[in-house]
Amino acid sequence: MSTPVDDPLSRERSHLASSRAALRAMREDVESLDISDVTANWVNAEVLSRQIDDRIKALADLSDTPLFFGRLDYLHAPGAEEAEGAEGERFYIGRRHVHDAEGDPMVIDWRAPVSQPFYRASKKDPMDIALRRRFGYTGGDLTAYEDEHLSDPAEAARTSKLLQQEIERPRVGPMRDIVATIQPEQDEIVRSGLGGTVCVQGGPGTGKTAVGLHRVAYLLYAHRERLARTGTLVIGPNRSFLHYIEQVLPALGELAVRQATVDDLVAHVEVRGTDDAAAAMVKGDARMAEVLRRAVYSHVTMPTEAVVVVRGSRRWRVPAYELEETVRELLTRDIRYGAAREALPQRIAHAVLVQMERSGEAPDDRVQDAVARNSAVKAAVKAIWPPVDPAKLVLRLLADADFLAEHAQGVLSEDEQKTILWARPARSAKSAKWSAADAVLIDEANDIVARTPSLGHVVLDEAQDLSPMQYRAVGRRCTTGSATVLGDLAQGTTPWATRSWDEALAHLGKSDGVIEELTAGFRVPTDVITYASRLLPHIAPGLTPVASVRENPGFFEVRAVSRTAEVVAACEELLRNEGSIGLIAADARVPALLEALAAAGLPHLAPGEETTDQTRLTLVPASLAKGLEYDYVVLDEPRAVVDAEPDERTGLRRLYVALTRAVSGLLVTHAAGLPEQLG
Repeated sequence: MSTPVDDPLSRERSHLASSRAALRAMREDVESLDISDVTANWVNAEVLSRQIDDRIKALADLSDTPLFFGRLDYLHAPGAEEAEGAEGERFYIGRRHVHDAEGDPMVIDWRAPVSQPFYRASKKDPMDIALRRRFGYTGGDLTAYEDEHLSDPAEAARTSKLLQQEIERPRVGPMRDIVATIQPEQDEIVRSGLGGTVCVQGGPGTGKTAVGLHRVAYLLYAHRERLARTGTLVIGPNRSFLHYIEQVLPALGELAVRQATVDDLVAHVEVRGTDDAAAAMVKGDARMAEVLRRAVYSHVTMPTEAVVVVRGSRRWRVPAYELEETVRELLTRDIRYGAAREALPQRIAHAVLVQMERSGEAPDDRVQDAVARNSAVKAAVKAIWPPVDPAKLVLRLLADADFLAEHAQGVLSEDEQKTILWARPARSAKSAKWSAADAVLIDEANDIVARTPSLGHVVLDEAQDLSPMQYRAVGRRCTTGSATVLGDLAQGTTPWATRSWDEALAHLGKSDGVIEELTAGFRVPTDVITYASRLLPHIAPGLTPVASVRENPGFFEVRAVSRTAEVVAACEELLRNEGSIGLIAADARVPALLEALAAAGLPHLAPGEETTDQTRLTLVPASLAKGLEYDYVVLDEPRAVVDAEPDERTGLRRLYVALTRAVSGLLVTHAAGLPEQLG
C-alpha cells in the first residue's frame, strides 16, 4: 500500500532529503573554488587554502547525525533583526545552517536568534510559536515526530517522549552534543554574553560540561570575528577526559577550538617528580605568588654610581640619584619585570638626550636608540635590573633555605618553608625533578617577568580540583577575555579542592563572575543519584542534591561478592544490555581486575579509548573516572575507593564521583563492608 502524499512523516523525510542534497551542493561549491588568481603571494594562498579546507570539513554531512532535530512554526514574522521570517513561516532547527540554490534557508543554525524559542518557549510563554515539532531518528533515518501546540490553550502541557528517549539513549563512543535536548535553564547559560564570566555549579548529570561546550559554539557563532582573532580554549582535567569530549564541537561545525589540560598550559619544564600532599598544598597556595614576586624583584639593585656615556669628544653623565629616581618610578608602575628592564635603557638614554638638548644639540630618536645600546648603559642595566630566568629562580627558592626565608618572611611559616624545601637540591633547572606544582610556580614567575598572552574565551571544566595557583595560571590566559567555569564542589578530590566558587573566581581574577546552579539531573537515574546523595551531608553539607528528571528510575543493585571472578561475571551480565559498561575500581585493585578479565577472555578498553559495538567494556581507575559516563557501571569495592585517598572526606568525594558515572544502571559489588555513610 503506498503512503499518502500528504503524510506528515513523508513530507518531513522529503525535506530531510532535500536538505542533505542542499548541504552537498554547498560543500561542492566550496570544493570547486579556484584560488589560483585571487591571492597575492604563497602565504595568502596557504591561509586561504586552509580556510577552505576547514569550511569543507564544517560542511560534512554525518550520516548518523540528524541534520535537523526540530521545527518551529511561528504565528507571526520574527522581529526585524530576523527579517528572513514572514507570517506563519516555518523553520527547521539543526546543527548548522543549510540553504538552497537561491539562498533560502532550509535548516537554521540552532544558535541563531530565531531558533531560541525551540529551547525557551513554553505554554506560559509561547514566544509567538504556534507549533514546536521534535523529530526522532534511528541512525540517520527520520522515524518519528512529536508536536506541541504551544498557543493552543486547550492542549495541556506534557512531557516530550522523544526528548526523554534522546536523553536516555544508550552511550557508545565519545561524548555527543546535547543540541537537541538543551533545557531552558541550560540555554540561558549557553547564550549568555561574551563579556561576562559565568561559573556553573552542577551536580552529576546536570549537563554542565555540555553546557560549557555549547556555550563555546554559541559564542563562536555570535562573535566569530572577534574570537577568530583572540582565540578560544577548553581546559579539562586529563587527556582521557579531553579525548572523550573532543568530538562535540566538530559535530557542531566548530573545528578551531584548542583543548588542553592545566599541565599543558604550564609545560615550561619537564615534569618528572611528585610532591606529597603537604608540599603540594603549600605550593598551590595563592600566597606563593607574593613569595615569587618578591624573589623576582629582589634582583633589582639601586644604583650607587653614575652612568657615563661617551659620544665622539663629549661625555654625558647621568648621576646615581637620577638613576635611582628612574628605577623607583619603574618599580611603582604596573608593568612586568621584563618590560621595565627593557624600558630602563631608553629612560637612561632620554636623560642623556635632555642634557644634549640643553647644550644646544638637536638629537633625534635614532640618537636615543644609539645611546640606549651604548656599552656603558647596557652594563648599568645589567647591574641594576638583571635578566631573571623563571625556572632558575624557582629552583633557588626550593633549594636555598636562606633565599626562601628572605622572601617568604611574613608570608609562609617556618614549617611551611621546610615543607616545600627540597631534601636534595638539584644541580640545575634541567636536571631537576620538577613536580606539577613546581611547573605552576614557574609559570607564575614567567608571568611576573613577561605578560602571558590572553585569549578571548576560556572554558575550565572540573574546576573544583584546582589549587589557587592553578586558577591564577588559567586566569592569566583570559585577563582581557572571559571564562566559563564548570564544576561541582561535591566532586573535589584533591586536598586543596575548591571551598567556594566566590573564592575560585577571585583567584581566577574574575570576582565579578556570575554563579549559576544546575540541579536538574538528566543523566543519572533516580535510584542511582538518590543512593549517591547519601554522601552529600558528609562531603558538601550546603549543596542542593541533584533531582533526576528521568522517567526511568534505572537499574540499581548492591551485591555482596566473595571473589574477583564474581565482579567480572557482573560485567558479563550487564553486557547483555545495549550500551557501554564501565568497571570502576580503586587504582590499587586494577591489576587484579585486569588479570581476572584476561582469565575470562573479556575484551576491554582503557579510559578515553572509544567504545565500539564489539568492545563496550572499559576498566576505569577511580582516579580517572571524573567527567566520564557509561550506560551501566559496575563499581568494585567502595571501601577501597575511600581508603585509597589521604583523608576520609576526599575518599568519600572520590566515591561520590564513581557512584554517579552511570546513565542507565549501577551495580555495586563488595566483599568488604560498605562505608557507613552509605548506610
